[in-house]
Amino acid sequence: MKIALVGTTAACVLGFRADLIGALVKEGHQVFAFALDYCADTRRKVRQLGAEPVDYVFSRAGLNPLGDLINTYKLSKILKKIAPDIVFSYFAKPVIFGTLAAVFAGVERRLAMLEGLGYVFTEQPGGASIKVKLLRKVQVFLYKISFPFLERLIFLNKDDRIDLVENNRIKVSDISVLGGIGLKLSDYPYSTPPVDPVSFIFVGRLLAEKGVNEFVEAARLVKKKCDSAKFIMLGGLDESNPGGLTAEAVHTLVKEGLVDHRGHVEDVVGWLKDSSVFVLPSYREGVPRSTQEAMAVGRAVITTDVPGCRDTVVHGVNGFIVPPWSAEDLAEKMMFFIDNPEQIQMMGLQSHRMAQQDFDAVVVNERLMSYFM
Repeated sequence: MKIALVGTTAACVLGFRADLIGALVKEGHQVFAFALDYCADTRRKVRQLGAEPVDYVFSRAGLNPLGDLINTYKLSKILKKIAPDIVFSYFAKPVIFGTLAAVFAGVERRLAMLEGLGYVFTEQPGGASIKVKLLRKVQVFLYKISFPFLERLIFLNKDDRIDLVENNRIKVSDISVLGGIGLKLSDYPYSTPPVDPVSFIFVGRLLAEKGVNEFVEAARLVKKKCDSAKFIMLGGLDESNPGGLTAEAVHTLVKEGLVDHRGHVEDVVGWLKDSSVFVLPSYREGVPRSTQEAMAVGRAVITTDVPGCRDTVVHGVNGFIVPPWSAEDLAEKMMFFIDNPEQIQMMGLQSHRMAQQDFDAVVVNERLMSYFM
């Protein structure tokens, strides 16, 4: 079969769809990987996976009805020329407009996957702004237009299905909940966590909705009781985002010795291995890849009681689930690990076992491909 994967960036194709592409190619399918920003290097890497990179144009953010309509038409012309048997779209805008473009192109089989509901469905400590409420209504309206044309819609967690489809009464032919998108587990071998000193690692963009502010404040609270504890932050800045930490703020945190910020790094696994406990106080996720990676190498996890995050932890078994937006609760669980360092390895082993069972990309992709057949 010819299968078109319609996503956003080339980095997402290589970072999140490489295993799926490899599995599809191995089964003899011809794969076309759509992205907005290919360069010579990323095109070469996608071809090495066995897929054909395809460029298309779309605005990733914001709403421009006329521009989106024109780009949907242009995308439909590309799809019509390729004539795929299946169009599989992922991420919000491709799910909406990629699905409609497939309809216009006469593609009979259309599937989509939402790996999280995004910012407009994320609860904030101060409540949703008028702008966010309006954007949510617009997005739901567009989903109501596009979803009825789908053969199947895939979510990573059951909360997203309830919050989007059931609560908004959107018609969809069939819905599946996949779970975590999975990892090539051989790239994430188990390692015994260091405990002297105890260190806590955060991996993600330095944004409010990722829980970075709670991580920093919890570090401040813990440092007052245990100055030897270490706090590492991996992830890039996004100063254009109103909820993002600024370079100046991060510099101040590093200068006062509160955190060690290394920005975006290539060797995330190495940093995870050098850390004791993984912390993600996010406000909402699909099923976070960073947590899957930490669990695979055998790290206990502290995360929040929100969609996606709560799917990764059995409270008291491989870590702890804390209320969102609460640095105090986060700090309390950090202190538990400092006071009970033997639990770091015990809970980390449980994380590793759970990752082996639930996050094997081979198994996940077999399940995903079964929807295509």
